[in-house]
Amino acid sequence: MTSDRTLVFFSPSGAPLPELIAQFASERRFEIDRPGTAADVLALVNRAVPACLVLDARNGGGGESARLAAELKNDPFTSLVPIVVVYEGGARARFSEGLQAGADEVITDVEEVAENRLRLHLVLQRASRDVNVHPTTRLPGTVQIERDLGERMASGQMFAVCYADLDHFKEFNDRYGYASGDRVILLVSRILRDLVRVLAPGGFVGHIGGDDFIFNVPLEYLEPCCDDILQVFDELIPYQYTEEDRQAGYFLGKDRRGSIHRIPLMTLSIGVVTNQFRRFSHTAEVSSLAGEMKTYAKSLPGSVYVVDRRQSVVGPGRGRTS
Repeated sequence: MTSDRTLVFFSPSGAPLPELIAQFASERRFEIDRPGTAADVLALVNRAVPACLVLDARNGGGGESARLAAELKNDPFTSLVPIVVVYEGGARARFSEGLQAGADEVITDVEEVAENRLRLHLVLQRASRDVNVHPTTRLPGTVQIERDLGERMASGQMFAVCYADLDHFKEFNDRYGYASGDRVILLVSRILRDLVRVLAPGGFVGHIGGDDFIFNVPLEYLEPCCDDILQVFDELIPYQYTEEDRQAGYFLGKDRRGSIHRIPLMTLSIGVVTNQFRRFSHTAEVSSLAGEMKTYAKSLPGSVYVVDRRQSVVGPGRGRTS
């Protein structure tokens, strides 16, 4: 599986890995993954975001490399992958092809080694400094969340904005440590990302920060997304605890006053806002209302989602109406 310690190299022509790329990966202790087809590249990148994707446009591979770069950059789930395209030395005139497709950098196989190494380094540096990307989950941040919401509002189509927040995460972090907490955050991000991608074409997942996430989906996909997300979360999250805590269903912890009490296993609360019955003039209205619904969801037991219809509160197998 790819990860942020993996460099993916794809050559449509099946050419060997350029020495420059091999050395660059070795210096940074990256593993190298070499998928055989464009479909394999998409499958790898969709499983986990690599440190970098290098596309080989040499030997007639320019067209397929450009198409693949464009497909990845036009998909909100893979647009954050840093992409470098390698051209032959005499193909500078084709640089625009890669750049127009969305590549983050283009290099040639006869460029000065020092210059190419600098270009590769800067690609990774820009990716790591991107303030619009959360460093742990590599999901889009608040700027892109607001942009996606604004585009949905302008489209006039029915949508649902879902604000997801972990319950009892702080207590888990205190007991198990920050590394375990980061692992839980990454797990939740992958549950959201994978299920929204499969169940809601045109969906979007972003990371506000901490244990707060947003996913925006077309209205018709709201219920299957939330139902499956909560079901998978409840199945997987107990395994982040020791067997003793998992079997008990809680652990003992102290509150701010130092009193000992039972801390339940983590659950997930989702507040949902739609434009089915409301019209919004600004993204801030939607964000504020989504936060309000999320707070209401957190007041309820277990993993639930609450839709702003004011008459229904729904959890998988635990539907309520009022």
